[in-house]
Amino acid sequence: MSEPTEDTPVLDLLTQLTADSVDASSLDTRTLMLVRLAALVAVDAPTVSYLTNLEAAAASGIDADQVAGVLTAIAPIVGTPRVLSAADGIAESLEIEIAVALADAEDQEEA
Repeated sequence: MSEPTEDTPVLDLLTQLTADSVDASSLDTRTLMLVRLAALVAVDAPTVSYLTNLEAAAASGIDADQVAGVLTAIAPIVGTPRVLSAADGIAESLEIEIAVALADAEDQEEA
């Protein structure tokens, strides 16, 4: 999803806005992405929000253990239901990312 496409213009715009916020912040990229992830959980963000932010988080070097660490750290504050909802949204966003990658690979094979 890092390449703009005609199929997902809104998602591409949101991804670009995420990248722009990284440039505008005084935090280092890794810290900013961890904070954003915590904020997404706190507001019970929809799956697409995780989709756009997890790509940027992965690009900054954040791994699954660090994502789990954020969920664990904020659970006492935001509550278990919110963390479970976030875990579901994260899993769904990863499924979407895999489906898009597979479709792209099939398109390239056909070309």
